[in-house]
Amino acid sequence: MYLDVFSREESEVRYYCRKLPKLLVSAKGSIVIDVDGQRFIDFMSACGALNYGHNHPVLKRAVLEYLADDGIIAGLDFHTSAKLAFVERFRAEILDPRGMNHKLQFPGPTGANSVEAAIKLARKATGRTAVVAFTNAFHGMSAGALSLTGSAKARKGCEPLLHGVIRVPFEGYRGATVADLARFEAMANDPSGGVDPVAAIVVETVQGEGGLNVASVEWLRALSAMTKRLGALLIVDEIQTGCGRTGTFFSFERAGIDPDVVCLAKSISGLGLPMSLLLLKPEHDVWEPGEHNGTFRGNALAFVTATAAIGLWKEPEMATARVNSEVVADRLQSIATGFAGALRPKGIGLMRGLEFVEAERAHAVAASAMERGIMIECCGPKDEVLKIMPPLNIPPAVLREGLDTVEDAIREVLESIAPSVVSQGPVPEPLERYDARFDGHNDRGDAVARPQLAHSVA
Repeated sequence: MYLDVFSREESEVRYYCRKLPKLLVSAKGSIVIDVDGQRFIDFMSACGALNYGHNHPVLKRAVLEYLADDGIIAGLDFHTSAKLAFVERFRAEILDPRGMNHKLQFPGPTGANSVEAAIKLARKATGRTAVVAFTNAFHGMSAGALSLTGSAKARKGCEPLLHGVIRVPFEGYRGATVADLARFEAMANDPSGGVDPVAAIVVETVQGEGGLNVASVEWLRALSAMTKRLGALLIVDEIQTGCGRTGTFFSFERAGIDPDVVCLAKSISGLGLPMSLLLLKPEHDVWEPGEHNGTFRGNALAFVTATAAIGLWKEPEMATARVNSEVVADRLQSIATGFAGALRPKGIGLMRGLEFVEAERAHAVAASAMERGIMIECCGPKDEVLKIMPPLNIPPAVLREGLDTVEDAIREVLESIAPSVVSQGPVPEPLERYDARFDGHNDRGDAVARPQLAHSVA
């Protein structure tokens, strides 16, 4: 049996297959099929790597034609026709319309490598070493990116990490506001504040793995202005939020800010092929040739599909994303109203979910939904947020079917709770930002901008 093969041959590190122990054989659009013919609606999109769904015919056709013509596959950083087509289209249809003069860098093919390159670049460009990251942040699992990640679970067993990372509270973390940024700026400018000169501030405008915490426009603008005053680089991690996931191509667009560096990966290739992209302002392009490289930074198949994916934004099907976002928002609010006190909606665009008061209930709902044919996961420090991230272009009828199934799973789990636990009173309207759950990680002596935080700092 295939389960025995994987159990015997594959490392214990495997994770998602334990949640859904099925042998998956095919996928198209928002539907995945297993070896027994069971159908699953995909509400995960490969953690945001499949914003356009599985095997989109336009993207698949582009790959097949390129392979049929014996196109170069592994090109290091040679000039290839595949790279040229992507660079020109990305400039013309994504960067120029937004007034972005950023240059393109292709690091290794993972999002974590994009973050690693951004850290290295910021430190070289500024001549400083300190990097600011936030509570509940997630930036990857390699040493540098992991140093910025807030999760104690993710960081476990990977010490020593990079030094010089300063942890500050993300908006909403135990009540943190713009005032906390002002406090940190004062510390950074105070010779006795204990903060080394800052090279960069790295932020997700929406913390995906951290629990769908959405930064407000006010907070993002204050952060951007503070970064400039400190002479640091603002690095926006768009690895999961980018390529339309939050409603605009870049999630930072709603705040009107102008990052120095932008990290892209996941859905930038469109088809799920490995690819990452670093956008950097020309004045920060201080690299020496070959100073940051990677064998597969020239993944030409990814360039081909990425070029085709940009073209999809001119097609009517992508207009469905806005409608789908409204459908999900309305349904989650309705569910939360029905179970007031037990859960609440979070997120933005098609990066949404429900935060449960009891994490165990979120886990149970996810398991029940999986059994009912929904690929879904949880996020947040305790996996207390049921995360709903379907392909942006999921057919509305399929989306509603999936939401019906999720609601059935929620009802099954929550109606088993004692009546006193779930009140039927009104719930507040969803805000643009939400409090993050407490993460008890001790940052081992790094400066924290809010000394009143309820966990110890050495």
